[in-house]
Parts: sequence; C-alpha cells; structure tokens
Amino acid sequence: MKKILVIDDDTHIGNALEEMLRQEGYQVSRAYSGTEALLVLSREKPDLILLDLMLPGLAGEQVLPHIKGIPVIVLSARTDPDEKAALLLGGAVDYVTKPFHTKELLARIAVHLRSASGKEQSPVLSYRELRLDTDSHMLSWDEKGSGEKEVKLTRTETAILKMLMQNPAQVITKSLLLDRISQDTPDCTESSLKMHISNLRRKIWEAEGGDCIEAVWGIGFKLK
Repeated sequence: MKKILVIDDDTHIGNALEEMLRQEGYQVSRAYSGTEALLVLSREKPDLILLDLMLPGLAGEQVLPHIKGIPVIVLSARTDPDEKAALLLGGAVDYVTKPFHTKELLARIAVHLRSASGKEQSPVLSYRELRLDTDSHMLSWDEKGSGEKEVKLTRTETAILKMLMQNPAQVITKSLLLDRISQDTPDCTESSLKMHISNLRRKIWEAEGGDCIEAVWGIGFKLK
C-alpha cells in the first residue's frame, strides 16, 4: 500500500484529502506545520507528499529543499507563474492550484507514483498487439503472415502514447497530458493536441485495424 504524507495546516482541507486518499486505498500520514513535517520525515519515508505552502513554522518553500527522493506535489492557491516555475525547478514534480478537481488530483498522484516506481523500466511499452520503443519512437506490431511491421512516430505522438500506455486504466485529463508530455516534447499546445491525437489514431488504425484511444468528452483521453 502506497503511503502519502499530507502537509497542510488547514484541518478541513487535510481531512478531506485524507478521506479521499484512504477511499482510493492509500495509507495517509499528516503534518500540520513545516517543522512537524521534517520531524515526520525523519521517522518515515512516504511514497509521495502533498505540500501546502502557507504553513506555520517553516513555510512550504523552506521544507521542499529538505525532501530528497520523494515526489512532491505542491497544493497552493497561489497562481504566480514565476513562483510556480521556481518550485518546479526547486524539486517539486507538480503544482496543483487550489481549488482543485478531485479526479484530476488523483490522476496526477497516480501518474507520479507510477513514474517514481518505474524509472528503471525498459523503454519498450506494450498494449494489446502494439509495442512502443520510446527511445527510437517506433511503434511496432506482428502482422500474421508478414512478420513484424513498424511505423515511425513523431516525438509528440510518442510522448502522448507513452503517457497513455503507462496509465492504461486511467482517464488522462488534457491539462495533465500537456503538463507531462512537455518533459519529452516542447511542440504540443492545447490547440494542437487534437491534431496530434488524430494523427496518432490514424497510425494506430493502420497498424492494428482499430482505434485504441478513447476521447472522454470534456475530460481527456484513455486507452480502450
């Protein structure tokens, strides 16, 4: 069972987060100040941390540099882009603005937990008859009577399919997809995402004779 540490002095928000996480099967520990957070971290190592910034004692910005080897998602009502960028460069893996949507936060948690546990995994991912080599950007499959076939994907198409293959049962929101694939490719924007998905679907259809990417209206995408 994965353990998540919630660092937030707001009892109402902390209680809501704890209840939500426990319902999803996570083990939860709590800290109500920056100083208490460091004390908790000296005794245990959670799998992921949800960190508020406005804390008594040490502020969240002061706690972050002390956290090593644990993915940290900052939860804050602050929206300044420079501050957000500084925290991401300073060690946070994600920044979620309050108020947040429960489903999206849970999706981000699941993605970062999978990413943290799969850093040493093979660059080759599989789904149904498809195999994706994330290093060479080649999508391959076995065609009866003809042996192995393959098609070259763009960096953006590879990044999108990689994200979906790593989270096959999860609906990936558009905002989360754009945030995560930006690490692998810089040329995908909200306006061009639909075009990249369409091109990727066409290549998968030609490869497998079916469409394995499902659009969840108003939310995002998932593998069928």
